[in-house]
Amino acid sequence: MTEWGEMGSFGGLCRALGQMSSHSRTIYVGKHQRNLDSKNRLAIPSKWRFDGDTEDGYLGLPDPSGCILVLPPQQIAKLYDKIEDQQLSDEDVQELQDKLFSQATFFSCDKQGRVNMPDDLLGHAGIGKEAVLIGRMINFRIWSPERWATIDPKSNNDDIGKLMKRANL
Repeated sequence: MTEWGEMGSFGGLCRALGQMSSHSRTIYVGKHQRNLDSKNRLAIPSKWRFDGDTEDGYLGLPDPSGCILVLPPQQIAKLYDKIEDQQLSDEDVQELQDKLFSQATFFSCDKQGRVNMPDDLLGHAGIGKEAVLIGRMINFRIWSPERWATIDPKSNNDDIGKLMKRANL
């Protein structure tokens, strides 16, 4: 497996973008409780993996909600295109790119389907030795169990129907 520094390189991202057309759409649904091992590796659910994910990979970003947002290759490509279309003279866009992508990481799975999670992203999400992976159809989030418990729809008796109406679904 390639070391972290190399996977975080522009070349690794370009490889991911170049291989986009070979991926079918993966659907990220469900909730998965996982333990991190002593090397901060986290197992990705097998149904969420894709062919080539030991070379290609995911983009992890700090989410303002206090979790880690994980984008698969198709979402990375869309984000890349949006960033590429931004004006270099737009100071707000440049500031966002500096602040967001300096905290992001690109990672791929090892042969056992685990990803190395960097300490800074784990710290942002308040994750210790346990994590909850939450599917969001087109991507997924990684939460600490404590933070997830505060918004878990089952724990909070949320009316999913009302939420769907508000989201226009």
